[in-house]
Amino acid sequence: MKTATLLLSAAVATALTGNAVAQEAKPASALTLELNGAQPSDKGCRFTFVVTNDLGASLTKAAFEIALFNDAGVVDRLTVLDFKDLPAGKTKVARFDLSALDCSKVSRVLVNSATECVGDGIAPTACLGQLKTAAKAPISFGQ
Repeated sequence: MKTATLLLSAAVATALTGNAVAQEAKPASALTLELNGAQPSDKGCRFTFVVTNDLGASLTKAAFEIALFNDAGVVDRLTVLDFKDLPAGKTKVARFDLSALDCSKVSRVLVNSATECVGDGIAPTACLGQLKTAAKAPISFGQ
């Protein structure tokens, strides 16, 4: 009887541990937005973003209002960046030229809100609520 109880306990523990590992391995749904670069352009400053849609469904429209802070930490401007469509499970590179902006004076970029978040089965709040930010550019970037 003790052997049967021990075997049953071991089997349950293995099943529970295997289930926990399977749950950890499943990636959480997210929309990842990376500020990949900021270079001077003829118009002002060109921002390059890499965006990955792991929300589980395609977005037909995704746009974000961003705040740009100057080197004194003061908001210089608010602008909307339209990433257009973002297919599910895909990574996309988008560039935006912001006129009359000196890249060297930008100290921080803040995602202020999601102005558009449209897709079948996607809640309008998902783009901001499930947003993850990262930066490879030497500018602070986040929510």
